[in-house]
Amino acid sequence: MVVGFRAFFAASILALSTLFAVPATAGTLQCVPFARQVSGIDIHGNANTWWGQAEGRYDRGHEPRVGAVLAFAASRSMPVGHVAMVSKVVSGREVLLTHANWSYRGGIERNVRAIDVSANNDWTDVRVWYGPIGDLGLRSNPARGFIYAQPSKTIDQPVQIASADATGGAAVHAAF
Repeated sequence: MVVGFRAFFAASILALSTLFAVPATAGTLQCVPFARQVSGIDIHGNANTWWGQAEGRYDRGHEPRVGAVLAFAASRSMPVGHVAMVSKVVSGREVLLTHANWSYRGGIERNVRAIDVSANNDWTDVRVWYGPIGDLGLRSNPARGFIYAQPSKTIDQPVQIASADATGGAAVHAAF
């Protein structure tokens, strides 16, 4: 009877452990998968590659918009760059960001302040809220600009044009 109990106990422990097991691939939350999830921008790879990958797929620019991703360039302190979603535009030179893995390893920060400190007012140099000091970070960070969540409209994408036909009904034509 003892053998049966031990086997049952061992099987129960094994079954319970699978309910709470952490997958082998689990790790620290990174900025890229988080930005992809909250923005809907489907780009993969290191953050410093997002700006180039977005070309021709998503509109890019230097004007902050809610839902856009601010793409930070690689630098000595950020060798693989960083990406963060704009959750609110406060002014042309201040936004609130939602992002992961900035102030705290694997942590998520929502609606934290970021300001444009670039000489040309083009969001190529940015200071971002840093939790451990409770203020904007002491250094600025190089950025490439904003990637907008709407896919880019290029010349080889069909555009539908609606018009009225002779009977007054609508007809849809594809233009290339």
